[in-house]
Amino acid sequence: MRQALFATLLAPLVLAATPVLAADLPRRSAPPQDYYSPTPVANWEGLYAGINGGIGFGSFTNGGDTLFGSPTGGLIGFTLGYNHIVAPNLLIGLESDFDFTGLKASQVPYFGLATQGSINDMFTIRGRVGYTFDRALVYITGGFAGSRDTISVSNVWGGGFYGQQSIFQTGWALGAGLEYMLTNNLSAKAEYMFTSVGSNRYFDYSYSALQAAVNTSAVKVGVNYHF
Repeated sequence: MRQALFATLLAPLVLAATPVLAADLPRRSAPPQDYYSPTPVANWEGLYAGINGGIGFGSFTNGGDTLFGSPTGGLIGFTLGYNHIVAPNLLIGLESDFDFTGLKASQVPYFGLATQGSINDMFTIRGRVGYTFDRALVYITGGFAGSRDTISVSNVWGGGFYGQQSIFQTGWALGAGLEYMLTNNLSAKAEYMFTSVGSNRYFDYSYSALQAAVNTSAVKVGVNYHF
């Protein structure tokens, strides 16, 4: 009799708890949740090498433009550098490049006189400071620059005076650019670079020696591989 009475009192409690317990059990029909791995942050640290190319605009100083014009043309070359991360988004580095150039200008500044000025090769080694936005890098750069510059003078009628001289002139470079990491190891960049080299004396062995420096502005694009 007491067992029947106890069962009667307990039955409502069991019925009330059943939905709560059922809610805590996993449902076999529930689809599994998808797992998305976090997007990796670009790694800018380390050695890199690449190629670059673009267009350059040059000028001779101290009246040199009047005689030899303003050389323009294309350039193509190689890049080598190293990046070091000094803070979560701050990068410092060292970069050098060598470019074969075809910057030339020809003109006849005076009657019977033909001249040509050209910038044949360019070399820089620079420090670099940049700020990263994950895969994007904005940077400024500056340092040493050098170029092999050639001027020539001749008589347009043939014969007579003729002179040509090439000088490797040194100076400084300053620029800025944007680089973007396309993959974990490959990046693309666009930059502007200004160089100023000289001043040296051309035809110093003659009575018409000319002292001139050479300024160049270059717009370049490139691709780098990060090791």
